[in-house]
Amino acid sequence: MAETASFLDRHHFLLRRLHSLTGIVPIGVFLVAHLTTNSSILWGKVGLRADGHGMGLTEGGVTYFQKEVEWINTQIPHLLLIELVLWISIAFHSALGVVYARQAKNNLNRYPHQDNWRYALQRFSGYFGILFIFYHVATLRWGWSFLVPPFDGSVPWSHNFASSTLAASLRGSWEEFTIWGLLVSLFYFVGVTLLVFHFANGLWTAAITWGITVSTAAQKRWGVACFGLGAGLMIAGWSSVVGFAMLNPLEAKKYEMKFHQKHGNDVAPLVIPGLSPAANPATSAVPTP
Repeated sequence: MAETASFLDRHHFLLRRLHSLTGIVPIGVFLVAHLTTNSSILWGKVGLRADGHGMGLTEGGVTYFQKEVEWINTQIPHLLLIELVLWISIAFHSALGVVYARQAKNNLNRYPHQDNWRYALQRFSGYFGILFIFYHVATLRWGWSFLVPPFDGSVPWSHNFASSTLAASLRGSWEEFTIWGLLVSLFYFVGVTLLVFHFANGLWTAAITWGITVSTAAQKRWGVACFGLGAGLMIAGWSSVVGFAMLNPLEAKKYEMKFHQKHGNDVAPLVIPGLSPAANPATSAVPTP
């Protein structure tokens, strides 16, 4: 008597296409927007145009990034619904990806050619990406500050102080760059790199899955396009990590207070336990000119 086909086998055609589609929309679209926005910590002064006149690169980057974060949290309609769709897509894509990865074999030892290496790296980047996304969201969205060095809750996440709290989380301290901070920054560097590869390579294979690039020539041309997109996103991601890791959190907090004062935002200062009144930016905000 023949065995009954599993749900995955019966719906293989549909599930494969849904898996590739969710990796592009909405996950891939969000990744592009997220990395572009975060990299503004380095080029934000240019984005401010006339409003950035008289600002240095650091103040311009902090101000532009805070402006973007505020716009996202106050101006985008149905933000909660968008987040819900994104999280469902990530959960679906991750769960199905793990199933496919456990079922397949890449035979790297017998066939160490480029396609097999790329497939193996796609699987590894997927596993690592799940861990990285969980840590990133848990610490900078859910506010699990006990996971952020020095693991005592002294580096909380705040949308009102986005640049400074992100910089402190990557440095492991408000006042100095610590060994733990270096490890977290390295974790972010590797995580961003692997996520971008996973997206760019997945974009290339999605075109094959959907029957868009059938010929070898078409696949090569699309591969060049995906490589170019991946390279651009890689630069944006690396710029984000380096830019925030090298940012002085206390200096950034002063500029954030200046931003809120200038725009009349009713934002309570973020008091950091353990800092002296002179060093604590909550009590030394830059006055509005």
